[in-house]
Amino acid sequence: MPIKKPSKEIKIREDNLSGVEYPIFCFKYLQMYSIKDCKDHEFFFRFLERLQKLSELGWAEIRKSNRHSFGTEHIPIDQIKPQTPAFITPDVNYLTAFRATGSKLPFLGILDGKIFHIIYIESTFGDIYDHN
Repeated sequence: MPIKKPSKEIKIREDNLSGVEYPIFCFKYLQMYSIKDCKDHEFFFRFLERLQKLSELGWAEIRKSNRHSFGTEHIPIDQIKPQTPAFITPDVNYLTAFRATGSKLPFLGILDGKIFHIIYIESTFGDIYDHN
């Protein structure tokens, strides 16, 4: 079956993201801490579906949503179990958490303008921080 090309070519100029009102997810700084031993392929499929849904919702809807739904919460940096990577500077007080699959498993990162840099994906509950 041939793959159809999109009717419009999508171009996002790196220097002009002002019109983008949805998350752009970046994996450049992803740490393999919790996911390196994950054998649940379904988890990763659901995670990708989640990223697609978050992008579809956009920032305005994400900001209105509950933290255990499509919203976010801040996790203080001192509650993160693995040693934080060197690129996280001392002025960073928290990481932002989204739910990775619709369950309570989160992915955490840092929002830099319109780009959300994913640093951790928790595949086993409690690997990245204690959920009190």
